[in-house]
Amino acid sequence: MTRMKEKYVKEVAPALMEKFQYKSVMQIPRIDKIVVSVGCGDCKDNAKALDGVIKEISAITGQHAVATVARKSVANFKLREGMKVGVKVTLRQDRMWEFLDRLFNVALPRVRDFRGISADAFDGRGNYSLGLKEQIIFPELLKLMGAPFVS
Repeated sequence: MTRMKEKYVKEVAPALMEKFQYKSVMQIPRIDKIVVSVGCGDCKDNAKALDGVIKEISAITGQHAVATVARKSVANFKLREGMKVGVKVTLRQDRMWEFLDRLFNVALPRVRDFRGISADAFDGRGNYSLGLKEQIIFPELLKLMGAPFVS
């Protein structure tokens, strides 16, 4: 069992059960999946950019990324239906918990002027959205780029 999942099962879930007086274990909020997605505006003109983004996201998540396509044509963006415009990865179970652990303990502390994550980023259905300006905060990318020293 991963470190983050073990902490959730042994500490967080019982604390939530006690604090909110849930009658069933199934009422406790849980994380089902993490979707990592990147929109790439340059990908419609440059196919090599898409390959680079796929390689980076695959290195960060440890799982192969797939290209996403445009659902509608938008003339102002010179975008046609079916063009590759981004990349996504869906993480579940152990890979999800490992990614969450690395995000909280390694990547987010490396963000400049980090003031914590916002509680306002929840939508009405319990989904949380977190945006990052740059992905270089993940140490896996430094290894991918061949940096001589990775801390």
